[in-house]
Amino acid sequence: MTNGPITRVAVVGTGLIGASWATVFLARGMDVSAYDIAPDAEAALRKAVERYWPLMRHLGLASGASTARLRFCASVEQAVEAAQFVQESGPERLDFKRAVFAAMDAATLASAILASSSSSITVTEFQDVCQHAERVVLGHPFNPPHLIPLVEVVGGGRTSQSAVDTAMAFYASCGKHPIRLMKEVRGHIANRLQAALWQEAFHLVEAGIATVADIDAAIAHGPGLRWALLGPFLNLHLSGGRGGITHYLSHLGPAIEAIWLDLGKVSLTPECEAAVIAGVQQQLEGRDLPATIQERDRLLLELLQAKAASGLP
Repeated sequence: MTNGPITRVAVVGTGLIGASWATVFLARGMDVSAYDIAPDAEAALRKAVERYWPLMRHLGLASGASTARLRFCASVEQAVEAAQFVQESGPERLDFKRAVFAAMDAATLASAILASSSSSITVTEFQDVCQHAERVVLGHPFNPPHLIPLVEVVGGGRTSQSAVDTAMAFYASCGKHPIRLMKEVRGHIANRLQAALWQEAFHLVEAGIATVADIDAAIAHGPGLRWALLGPFLNLHLSGGRGGITHYLSHLGPAIEAIWLDLGKVSLTPECEAAVIAGVQQQLEGRDLPATIQERDRLLLELLQAKAASGLP
């Protein structure tokens, strides 16, 4: 795989996720080449990077970091030809993944890592189109990637351990918190955990048990505050007092299982979707959406800095 430090990165697909990734790499002092098929993609990308840059400056820029090191290219081949690492963030469609990875594989250095931001499609489903399938990995971020540290990394059936190791080290060097999946699973780790929560949240709405606003409040003003600091298992451990998780499971394990058995099944019927959409719109009534996003990002930045200084795991 790639020898020496990675300084030349390509971003293929520059929508919400791709633009955020480009910002991350630029902030680490890298040269970034980018490509997207949309006719207004370059202008939108540069606007997004400029919007995110003050946050990157607040987090701390690497030596030489500059938005001037961003180059938008006329083709995917031109964007990736000299890259040591490629981050693909295109549409979540298997036909697209297969086509773009075949093109990138043919145009890149054989030593370059090809990573996908795919949130549900596994690497094994598309890496077979590549002559150098051993260098294809998953590098799944969380929105917004320029702030959220987590990156999920896993290879496919033909991926080498060296490629996974290189990707893990590269993301860590970008200030991310990469985690390694031991094997592929649809949705990876965090999306599966989110999906389990969403399933019950939608069920509670559909069953008329609570409003959208109160369900959001139950997380945002309850366990979500703890989850932002420690994960589910460590939180369980702390909830067990002196006996920790051993005491908690022996004391409340049967109650947890009873709730598991009682969780609802839900389908995204038109009625269910309409109820959720109406509830979200009601919460945002009178609020400016860009201002809400800006405030969320400001608080995220403060939280990240507090966590970094805390010594928590």
